[in-house]
Order: sequence, then C-alpha cells, then structure tokens
Amino acid sequence: MVDADTVARIIREVAAEAILPRFCRLEAGDIREKKGPNDLVTVADTEAETMLSQRLRELLPSSVVVGEESVAADAKVLDHLSGSAPVWIIDPVDGTLNFAKGRPRFGVIIALVAAGRTLQGWIHDPLADRTAVAAVGQGAWIDGKRLTIGPPAPIMSMRGSAGWRRNDRLTACVGKLLNQGSAAHDYLDLLEGRLDFAFFRQLNPWDHAAGVLMHGEAGGRSALLDGSPYLPRPGGPGLLLAPEAESWRILAALLG
Repeated sequence: MVDADTVARIIREVAAEAILPRFCRLEAGDIREKKGPNDLVTVADTEAETMLSQRLRELLPSSVVVGEESVAADAKVLDHLSGSAPVWIIDPVDGTLNFAKGRPRFGVIIALVAAGRTLQGWIHDPLADRTAVAAVGQGAWIDGKRLTIGPPAPIMSMRGSAGWRRNDRLTACVGKLLNQGSAAHDYLDLLEGRLDFAFFRQLNPWDHAAGVLMHGEAGGRSALLDGSPYLPRPGGPGLLLAPEAESWRILAALLG
C-alpha cells in the first residue's frame, strides 16, 4: 500500500491545475465525442489523466496505469488488470458530461489494485475540495471522520440511484430514484447517507473499484446481481449496493 494522504494531495493538486480552471470555461475545441453525444472527453480529462499517471507511477515505480482515456485510445491497456504489477485505475473526470455542461456533479476516482484485489481507493470532489479514502481493513474516511453505513430504511422510503434506464417495478416500490450522471457522487452520497442504494449496469473499473471498497469498509453490502463479489474488471450482470444483506436481497429481486 501507499501513503493515502500523499495520493490525496496529488489528486487535489492535479484537480486544481487541470480540472477546476476549465470548469464552465471550456471552449468548443476542448470537447469531443467518443462514442456519441453523451460520451464526451475534454481537455481536462486527458490532461488530468496524464498528470495523475505520471505522478502515481513515480510514487510506486513498479506500478502501471489503467485510465479511462488510455483505454479509450487502446483497449489492450485493460490487460494490465490481469498482470502481476500493481495497477492504478484512474477516472480523471468522472461525470464528464456534467463537467462539460457546467453541472457541479463530477469528481476524480482513483483505485490501487494488486492481484485482482482493490487495496486502496480515493474519491475527490474538486468543487467541495473533499476526498474520501479507504484501505482494506482500515475503514473508509472523509476529513478524518470514519464513515459507517447506517441501518436500512424501509424499502418504500429508500432513496437510490439506478442510472438512465427507467425501471418501473423499482420506481413503484422505493421512495425516490435519481440519476446524477456521476458514480463519484453516487458513492459519496451512499457513504454519507444521502442515498440508501445504487445500481449500476455499466461496470467500468474506473467507476467502481474505489467506491465498492469504500462502501464495504463502511459496512455496506455490495455484489453483482448474480450474487458474486465485485472484482475490478469490466463487465458483469450489474452491480447493486445496499445497506445490508436483507435489503440487498429485496432490491435485487425488484431488479430481476
């Protein structure tokens, strides 16, 4: 493992240099589409990933990087996840669509993975200048406060996130469903009690490796819909996070 405070400082410094100065100041040439109009990359994404990759590799010289934008350029970068070297998984700007449109829900997500296991994670909210950190067996923390998932609310009053696709059965049985367009903020809201559950269909490791570790270290229950544990790699039948095992089971049944 590495010093968590050092990584948090690197993330804050990169966000202050490469991300925040461009929020609400992007020009047309600073944004391009990847796979469609809702799948964007900005100069902030690419510059922040380059800076983070360099500084994190320097911190752990034996390590390699799997970044969202490097994978977009060359899918073979994902092969690092099955290699023997420690892997930094980087989402330089999670919620790029929000960022590009001037919406405040975006963040930086970093995970350190070795031998297919997430060892440490960081989620940084640049606008609030707050960073959640977690390490295996050491809990999840924000600003020196240890985070604990609270007791479950009744299903009919639970607040959750379930992505863009409408799910009528789930909508009818829970209190509120929303889509923030940022996994970083979904995880922060789970950790601090503003959300009770979250379901994700798309399982890019840069979106979830850090957050699943944090949620588990805070006492929550997470698993793929088939009941298998989440692993930091692409693909799977959908990921569900809930306060504990029984509410997870009920929500999983509603999701089908």
